[in-house]
Amino acid sequence: MSTTTVVQTRTATPVLRLAPQLPVSRDQVPTQTRSANDLIRVLDPSAPARYTPSNTLGPAPVVENVRPVDGLPEIVNTPLDQLVQDIIASREVSDLSGEGDESSFFVADLSAVYESVKMWRESAIGDRVEIFYAAKCCPTLPVLHLLSLLGVNFDCASTAEFQQVLSLPSAPSPERIIFANPCKAPSMIRAAADAHVDMMTFDNADELYKVKKAHPNAKLVLRILTDDSKSLCRLGLKYGAPLETCPGLLALAQQLGLNVIGVSFHVGSGCKDPAQFSDAIWRSRKVFDMGKKVGYDFKFLDIGGGFERPTFAEMSDVVRDALDVYFPRESGVRVIAEPGRLLVSSAFTLATNIIARRRALEPASVAAQEEGEGADVMYYINDGVYGSFNCILFDHVTPDTHLLTHQHQYVGATRQALEGTNTEMASIWGPTCDSMDCVRSLVRLPAGLQVGDWLGWSNMGAYTLCAASRFNGMNKSPVNWTTGGESKDAKIVRAVLDAFAKR
Repeated sequence: MSTTTVVQTRTATPVLRLAPQLPVSRDQVPTQTRSANDLIRVLDPSAPARYTPSNTLGPAPVVENVRPVDGLPEIVNTPLDQLVQDIIASREVSDLSGEGDESSFFVADLSAVYESVKMWRESAIGDRVEIFYAAKCCPTLPVLHLLSLLGVNFDCASTAEFQQVLSLPSAPSPERIIFANPCKAPSMIRAAADAHVDMMTFDNADELYKVKKAHPNAKLVLRILTDDSKSLCRLGLKYGAPLETCPGLLALAQQLGLNVIGVSFHVGSGCKDPAQFSDAIWRSRKVFDMGKKVGYDFKFLDIGGGFERPTFAEMSDVVRDALDVYFPRESGVRVIAEPGRLLVSSAFTLATNIIARRRALEPASVAAQEEGEGADVMYYINDGVYGSFNCILFDHVTPDTHLLTHQHQYVGATRQALEGTNTEMASIWGPTCDSMDCVRSLVRLPAGLQVGDWLGWSNMGAYTLCAASRFNGMNKSPVNWTTGGESKDAKIVRAVLDAFAKR
């Protein structure tokens, strides 16, 4: 498959602006020695040092003679469905001879990442709350590279994460990173100081003493405890200073001569109740007032992550309204957030191969309660909970599957049902020898699936690749990258990538 790099100039109404106009002439192109921040300021010469993208994008240029970017994998321009079909067709696994390649694989559509950024910037909070992408969610090079080019900043939680971001082809400046781990090893704090990563969080007194020793010029953000009882992952069990401890912590920071610039919170990953944001912002206002009493004038608020696509519109309305009450624009408070899954989940589709099948001897009872019992058939696939489906254990996800092939005939990479096909109850198992490696205990699928058929899994971009292991000697699923094809968003992605490659 070849990469198509010619992009037609768009004449439609702009939807997201990186800058008034991407450079197309040689004189306008930044030199290779310049950083991504330099590139962004060349795109918009009027931008301040801390560049915050606005909500529209100028016409996409035609970019020619593009060189590959060192370290980046090939990124094709094929629509996701077609790319999945092409890869499956090339595998030749239907004869079960073992000579084909039945290994599982991802297809990642970067236009879906762009669309998520656009959704944020066009939302109720898009012109007020800056994105600091939670790198841990999906730290893949093309995703990080594209986000950096789009002016997105980064939330990093370890030395390795901020070093990865700072070594991107489109490396952002250290000012575009927040080291959002409240409990860091002294060596991590020292490494941040050496890399000029100054913004970092804390929630305890010991952290203040470590920062005083290892990074006394840090810009500190107090992580407070909030109500996360309605979130999938309750981070408050581990991090966050209760409100009653904040006056003492702020007084200690003042005594040590440390620069505390504001407050952060996290309502928990996978927040299900938008009202938790309103409560957390109210608590933050209380801590801003506590800071005033000991001599600080905070101008920074980090509202964390927890955003999900189904509830994002409602959440953004709630956050906007709460900010208007407690942190109005005239207060001059800079507001950031740390979305992860919202930006990348929908961009990744996983294709798995049925490597084995076992049928029940007798029709099973649907009322059976044990895992696997009640299934007419057990399918074994070549990725599982120790690999890409670790999200089942760590992120409490119930993955939703759809057919890619039926009896070795391709039926589509979308949720396509086979009309008139009988269905049966199935259980789906990963490839390891551990009985915990169950991907779906009961799911209704069309009857007649065979060894060698392929199952697709959508929304697999968040907390999947990043925590996959090679337990039992199983391989990790590789990623195939595309801009998404010929849609307007896909053409914008290709133009942004190519403009950087040509610099």
